[in-house]
Amino acid sequence: MQVTIVVPKGEVNLSSITGSFEILTRANIIWQKMGHKPMMEVSIAGFVPEMKLDAGFFSVYPININDLDRTDLIIIPSVSYDNELIKENEALINWIGEQHSRGTEIASMCSGVFLLAATGLLDGRNCSTHWNMSGDFKRLFPNINLQIDKLITAEKGIYTNGGGYSFLNLMLFLVEKYFDREIAIICSKIFQIDIERTSQSPFHIFKTQKNHGDELICKAQTYIEENLSGKISFEDLASKLAISRRSFDRRFIKAVGNTPVGYLQRVKVEVAKSTLEKGKKSIYEVMNDVGYSDDKAFREVFKKITGLSPLDYKARYIKEPVIVI
Repeated sequence: MQVTIVVPKGEVNLSSITGSFEILTRANIIWQKMGHKPMMEVSIAGFVPEMKLDAGFFSVYPININDLDRTDLIIIPSVSYDNELIKENEALINWIGEQHSRGTEIASMCSGVFLLAATGLLDGRNCSTHWNMSGDFKRLFPNINLQIDKLITAEKGIYTNGGGYSFLNLMLFLVEKYFDREIAIICSKIFQIDIERTSQSPFHIFKTQKNHGDELICKAQTYIEENLSGKISFEDLASKLAISRRSFDRRFIKAVGNTPVGYLQRVKVEVAKSTLEKGKKSIYEVMNDVGYSDDKAFREVFKKITGLSPLDYKARYIKEPVIVI
């Protein structure tokens, strides 16, 4: 099968190009050593003969994308999103759409999903991207179901993944799909990638989303953030803001993308995460600081949002001192 890693115009993440090329190529070599015929031919292609990346320290020399007779899988690397990205890559976006109409499968890494979404192929479907890109993505593509907690999504030959170096997990997913589980496990050991990782929730940094333009809801958000340790009545808060509870909930969800209760929980958990990372307070102290008196309720909400228990989350960031004898 022919695999094409495309090189969009703009600021492209070099590691997502070289990393995907190296993992797929290594999988192919291992596959052949086991006595099989080559599974893949991996190419790097684009509409420009040279792309200078990372302040000009590196260059990529893709083959001309128009010289490809066919491709079975397109891989879109991570890119730096800005207002010009989609406009600059109209030719590539059209080419991806045409290839998919011929049966080509597509995988996008991190913010590369913006280019995939611009083809229209994700409308009404699920996808993932970096948690830090969720606001821009939802604004541009409201008809796509963004699954920001998912590390990988797979729908009818279209694959996406979350942010940063989690593209390595997408590569293992593709290795298992096109080769087999054994090859994927070997690659996970060679490249030291956690093959069982399924969520990017533990890495989220929740932002308080106040650029929506609704001044009343901004006041409500500020009140929530300044009163985390106390008990908040949203009935009373709505009354203070001279609005009905029903209208308050509706406007809050429209502006922020969360219910008032969901927003409160996420702000509490974000503060708790920050405190746990410092390691100076016990979990019980942190729980009380963010207004929880029920240990079970705190643990359930924390795990629902982060995917980890408070204890496991703290253990990720607090290094035990080394005792030298």
